[in-house]
Amino acid sequence: MNINEVSNQQMYDQQAYQRSLKMMEDAVQGEKEDRIFYDYLISMAPTQEQKDIITSIRNDEIMHNQLYKQMYKALTGNEATILPEKEFIPPPSYKDGIKKALLGELKAMERYRIIRQGLPYEQYRDIVFNILTDELKHATLYNYILTELDSNSASSNNSSKSPDEWVQYTEYLVNEGLEDVKRGVNSKHILQEFILMGVLVGKGYTPEKAYETVENWERTGESKLLQQSKSMDR
Repeated sequence: MNINEVSNQQMYDQQAYQRSLKMMEDAVQGEKEDRIFYDYLISMAPTQEQKDIITSIRNDEIMHNQLYKQMYKALTGNEATILPEKEFIPPPSYKDGIKKALLGELKAMERYRIIRQGLPYEQYRDIVFNILTDELKHATLYNYILTELDSNSASSNNSSKSPDEWVQYTEYLVNEGLEDVKRGVNSKHILQEFILMGVLVGKGYTPEKAYETVENWERTGESKLLQQSKSMDR
């Protein structure tokens, strides 16, 4: 590698690092609005199970917010700048709120992946990786709620599961998703696959059967879109 190549690499790394810092600061915005949003969903949830699931997600997000604030201060020596809060506007319905929350998790995964790539220290990359793990769990849980709302026919066995039991039940899918992240599979493909798997789990498939089914759709070409997204660049 010549001097110019080294200089370009250092410039790229510095640009990626500064982008990560900016995105970390952005990640802690709207904390109060987010809490009001979660409280709204909890108050509107039709079952205790859904209330417990959303409460556990809310608690995780509060912890993520604190972790990002701590990392930002450790890396920059400054507190993250917090912008004025926007007025909370409730979604049209509980189901719309769940959809909004699910999309928020998916967008967060994309942002946090970029943050992780630009961080120069392994200890902070590990923290962000753990946050990404939580976001994947959250997306699976929100997808379960949506499927339950659509079908309104969850079995009594499934309805009796606690949030921690659901987390344990979907651990297989989470681990497989994280392996895809490590292998460098592009984010769109990962999200497509594991959202589909979450739908199947909500319909009564075991996590293992849901994984096998979606992978088979891709392998056999039954799903052209999965094959297309698999071949995309990261």
